[in-house]
Amino acid sequence: MTLAMKTRVVSAKEWEAAREQMLVKEKAMTRARDALAAERRRMPWMAVEKSYAFDGPEGQASLVDLFDGRRQLIVYRAFFEPGVHGWPQQACRGCSMVADQVAHVAHLNVRDTTLAFVSRAPQPDIARLKARMGWQMPWYTITDGFDADFGVGEWHGTNAFIRNGDKVFRTYFINSRGDEAMGSTWSYLDITALGRQEVWEDSPEGYPQTPPYKWWNWHDSYVPEAAPDSKWVEVSDAGEAAMRKQNG
Repeated sequence: MTLAMKTRVVSAKEWEAAREQMLVKEKAMTRARDALAAERRRMPWMAVEKSYAFDGPEGQASLVDLFDGRRQLIVYRAFFEPGVHGWPQQACRGCSMVADQVAHVAHLNVRDTTLAFVSRAPQPDIARLKARMGWQMPWYTITDGFDADFGVGEWHGTNAFIRNGDKVFRTYFINSRGDEAMGSTWSYLDITALGRQEVWEDSPEGYPQTPPYKWWNWHDSYVPEAAPDSKWVEVSDAGEAAMRKQNG
């Protein structure tokens, strides 16, 4: 195959110099992204005054139930229902791509955060689709006006919530191309009120924060008696210092 593309072919030294120029811009973008996430952590909260009901694998669930006992909740509205192209065998193609990109939810859960998908499809259809596609995230059925009330009645979107006991607050919302970046543990945590909860972050005083690296673990080992490998813990202090320097 011949590619009809206009480009330069250079030596390794010239290529590395060009990469270093790009790296300056990439680091600036990383710092800008971190600053934007810090602003999100200072967004006002909106109290959720209404009660909402969902159907889940174990029966009816409230919005508080979707937190699964954790402090934060991220809800993605996926279109899987009558009228969607591919129904009932398939969910929306775009929403399915989002689902395919979701990292293992254990890494969110250990940061006191739950990720859930919601759709209007009945639970048997959701269970069948999840099993066929290999998706592991919790997925509930919308039974009322939740989607319309939170900006996802006619289009996909991701809402972030936090709770204080049974009181729930909406903290952030993204949709359209904003959802393109979602899927990694970091992209989800960066839209939450508490963020990644690591000590290098610019967060309001009193927010939970722990050293980076030290809380990271294999997704099947997030239990007290199964700490990360000791060699990984030993290098974490050096990694934390490097991260502080980079963000300083």
